[in-house]
Amino acid sequence: MRGNSVRINSGKGSQVTGLNKGPSKVQVALKWDPSPLGQPAHDLDIIAGTYTAADPYGEPAYLVHFDRRSPDGTITLNRDSQTGQGLGADEVMTLELERLSPSYTRVVVGVAIQQGGGPKTFSDVANCSFRIADGITELVNSGFVGALGAKAATVAEFIRNDSGEWQFHEGIRGFDADPDEFGGLMGRAYS
Repeated sequence: MRGNSVRINSGKGSQVTGLNKGPSKVQVALKWDPSPLGQPAHDLDIIAGTYTAADPYGEPAYLVHFDRRSPDGTITLNRDSQTGQGLGADEVMTLELERLSPSYTRVVVGVAIQQGGGPKTFSDVANCSFRIADGITELVNSGFVGALGAKAATVAEFIRNDSGEWQFHEGIRGFDADPDEFGGLMGRAYS
């Protein structure tokens, strides 16, 4: 089955602007409660896709997910949980946008649910939320309300403008896709 976009809830896109030069070193943190006793574990993954100026809405130049980092070390998955157990964030990814090569003009961040043990959507995972911060500045702290019936969702994108400044845009877009399929779909333009 081909993954489909199931809901868009972007409303107003947020931008980080002002005296600073936009977001530079961003941390994405994901947390959720473990599955009930005797049930298969909930395993959620943060996924980041980078896109070039030549193809900003096509195939990603590369993906960072599943305990990996980018080839140049600018995007790193620092913590990877397969159960949601523990204190604080279960998964954490760092994006060093200021170090990203100028050839990359767009980074899309999403979350996908591993589908082992049967189909799961965000409504099946208790207390699932994410937080995105640039240093001490919180950019967004949210749940998956706009994508509760989805298996995966994009949560933010960072776009480099013509002057080289990164801008942050929040927005949840749900997908009916497993993690592998989601990686190829998450950066596409949808109307």
